[in-house]
Amino acid sequence: MRVLCSVTGSPSHGRAVLPFARALGAAGHDVVVACAPDVAGVFADAPVRVEAVFAPMTEAAEHLGPVLAALGDPASLSTTELTRAMLPTLFAGPQVTGSARALLEVCDRDGKPDLVLRDGGETAGLLVAEHLGVPCVAAPSGAGNVLTPEIVADALAERRRDLGFAAPADPAALHRWGRLDCMPAEFSLAAPGITAPLAFRQDDQVARGETLPAWIGELPAGRPLVLAGIGTAMPMMARRGEDAARAGEPPPRGPVDPHVALRTVVDAVSRLDAEVVLSTGGLPLDDVDLPDHVHPSPWVPQPLLLQCADLFLTHGGYNGVREAVRHGVPLAVLPQFGDQEHNAERVAALGIGAHCPPDPAQVAETCAELLGDRGAPVRAQMRRAQRAMLALPQADAAVSDLEDLAEGRRATLAG
Repeated sequence: MRVLCSVTGSPSHGRAVLPFARALGAAGHDVVVACAPDVAGVFADAPVRVEAVFAPMTEAAEHLGPVLAALGDPASLSTTELTRAMLPTLFAGPQVTGSARALLEVCDRDGKPDLVLRDGGETAGLLVAEHLGVPCVAAPSGAGNVLTPEIVADALAERRRDLGFAAPADPAALHRWGRLDCMPAEFSLAAPGITAPLAFRQDDQVARGETLPAWIGELPAGRPLVLAGIGTAMPMMARRGEDAARAGEPPPRGPVDPHVALRTVVDAVSRLDAEVVLSTGGLPLDDVDLPDHVHPSPWVPQPLLLQCADLFLTHGGYNGVREAVRHGVPLAVLPQFGDQEHNAERVAALGIGAHCPPDPAQVAETCAELLGDRGAPVRAQMRRAQRAMLALPQADAAVSDLEDLAEGRRATLAG
């Protein structure tokens, strides 16, 4: 079976696709991953072939500039309003036309795929699958939890016109062949109206061979351990701004200021009575006098560290939420953009964590509550979520379902 995987966004998007692409490759299938150059490394050790044919996420995000300018002062909008205004361009904007053409070139060279497995926020793969008449399945994705047909239908119709693709019978259907997820149904983060997925267990360590830095093993064991970070997308935005400055270009306008986001987290964790591993994404903190209990690092193996953490202070990316559930770690979510506000609301509603307001003192107070006696109900609920996830089949089991779909033995993965 020939499988074409399409991945956009940051490396975290690639890590969501990796367990399934790796399982398909290990089963002997011909798997090609089309992605941006900054995502390619995620698949370096997998039995797949990588084609870095997509534009980097930071270039695609530049299409948001006119959208943000048209909104006026983003501070006057709620995070939900701002997110909804950005989603059509972020996930179905003009960059998707170029991505679809790149996918067609891969198909022309390698042959028509039997199956397209796409990152849930990557819609070029969906359009190409429609055009070629092959099944297309979305991998676990935060975008896949919030992208409803009415949000992107008009933008996708415009992309089809750009490409000269005929509209399918149901042009609004984003998951006509089904989708995959790694959350138990009773703890789903999907918005109402999103197609029910076929669920598999979150891998306990997506990347193989990782180890914790030795200094983490030397931290005091009698104090709570908190992992705090801002994810992978915001540091990429910051580096894009630095590149523009070096080239004498105006900084690209983005939905958030990554440096402000990181410093809000720093201010909050500096107030905690706990050991804090702070994943900075490489953003500088040279001018910040950090207390002794805050330990900065450009990067840490997040799934591995979560195995021994007591709390995860996160921006609310869907990968991080799933990894926290896999290891039973309560969440304090400080959302920034995209699906993160939705994720924060769902985490709080499900009782597996808290939605933090964007104030350092209140973030610190929320974290302290989750670590203390008042956090006991959240810890218990997170344990329930973890056990429900552990009852799901491992990602390797998806191979037979995807084979059945590609070979016509089933019409959809939807339940």
